Amino acid sequence: SVPQEDPVTYAMIQRGDTIGVFQIESRAQMAMLPRLKPATFYDLVIEVAIVRPGPIQGDMVHPYLRRRQGREPVEYPSEELRQVLRKTLGVPLFQEQVMRIAIVAAGFTPAEADQLRRAMASFRNPGTIHSFRDKFIEGMTGRGYTRDFAERCFRQIEGFGEYGFPESHAASFAHLAYVSSWLKCHHPAVFACALLNSQPMGFYAPAQIVRDARDHGVEVRPTDVNRSEWDCTLEAGGEPAHNTPPGGVNSASPALSADRPLALRLGLRQIRGLKEDAAERLIAARHNGFRSPLDLWERTGISTAILTRMASADAFTSMGLDRRQAAWAVKAISEAGPLPLFESAEGDADGNGRTAGDLPARDNGRIRPEPALPTMSVGEQVAADYRTTGLSLKQHPVALLRSRLDERGVLPAKDLEGLSDGDRAAVAGIVLTRQRPGKGIVMFITLEDETGTANLVVFPSVYENQRRGTLTARLMLCRGKVQKVDGVIHVIAERNRSLNDWLAELGTPGGGGGAAGLPGGESGPAQSDGRDSSFVARGRFFH
Repeated sequence: SVPQEDPVTYAMIQRGDTIGVFQIESRAQMAMLPRLKPATFYDLVIEVAIVRPGPIQGDMVHPYLRRRQGREPVEYPSEELRQVLRKTLGVPLFQEQVMRIAIVAAGFTPAEADQLRRAMASFRNPGTIHSFRDKFIEGMTGRGYTRDFAERCFRQIEGFGEYGFPESHAASFAHLAYVSSWLKCHHPAVFACALLNSQPMGFYAPAQIVRDARDHGVEVRPTDVNRSEWDCTLEAGGEPAHNTPPGGVNSASPALSADRPLALRLGLRQIRGLKEDAAERLIAARHNGFRSPLDLWERTGISTAILTRMASADAFTSMGLDRRQAAWAVKAISEAGPLPLFESAEGDADGNGRTAGDLPARDNGRIRPEPALPTMSVGEQVAADYRTTGLSLKQHPVALLRSRLDERGVLPAKDLEGLSDGDRAAVAGIVLTRQRPGKGIVMFITLEDETGTANLVVFPSVYENQRRGTLTARLMLCRGKVQKVDGVIHVIAERNRSLNDWLAELGTPGGGGGAAGLPGGESGPAQSDGRDSSFVARGRFFH
């Protein structure tokens, strides 16, 4: 039922606005989209296929782009190859085209072309392809084609030996990419919700998916014991998500309707270390909501260790409790029963020998008198959010460091658009991805700050000289030269510096007011698509 050739969807794709979209979310694909500017389904088929080792190693990408942009005439070496290469502007991009070239231009028999196909298909063991080299090149030159063109064609075949697409495969992938893009474009809350419930997958962690959804106008609401299911869910949006104080809990969200926008409620699955069976016990006992941590404990039997984990994740706000108040209330609960001293106490007892003053208050789950708990700084709150859920809705970590970065001349990512090609710039941000197509090839790094993303190109010489900082930084400062080509902006890295110590300072009392930095963590390898990248790092920045 998804409408075909939707121009609004293609406009989004052309901007490279494709975080989370199947097949076209990698850094290489997002850099290609504003240049190729897919406007039809077949354009998307080409987009999926062109960012692959075959076309790249065969030097087919730039000729195709130049021809598509009208900077180079579309020429065919012969009429027979026009029939083979007409749909791709004279540039071979698909396995089927390579096989046809072998037959019509290199003189292969159909059986030999099938052997070539089998050699291309066994891309995990590319050694067999080289046995066709001499026959292919000599066959083409013997039929009047230039040696340069013949060698370029065979280089692409060698690239297919690593990974290349048949046209039918690319079309299937393009269909999924288009439907994913349409959902992201027209139903961003639904799209983000589905992505979060499918984790772990793709190039981006939940923090980036949530950030992207908010950038697209989606209201994202925090995890809450009275509101959240195990999975992330959709609620009626358009109004502030008021927290209901104790005594007025109502866990039912307003009914969804077509005339109200959707809000995304984060699920209990976002709380690190919380098991699904414990969450299901909580949900089954919730009914119209829990009035206090004590009420939740009595009705579910969930251990205080799990309650403490949920308190640390700030999941009790619908009870009017911040994370420290909730943690204090949970601390008051004793699964082992009353302490011996209180068991024999006299006075205004509750029938078990315990006075009301000795017990956690039954109306709000807190010990009385209520202690004067110190207020957490924004930096501490953000650090705690990342430790417990991997993301924060309160503030971006880099925003808390902006004053320190300003002092060092570091630009917000959005300000790169105002610079010219060749300008010098310094940018800093959380490392989202590291992608390196192969050994000895440039590394692509994406940084995120509170204004957007900056894309770095790290050439092998810089990478080798600054290997440790380039690979271990969770917060990175990069100085380099701006490159702007066809609306695509990169910073060619000259100097990379890790600012992990700044992050560590954010989680300390008083940290985060701009004078300090988030607790240290890890940046580990993520799933790679295995095609246009062999190394990706993403994920838990605070640990």
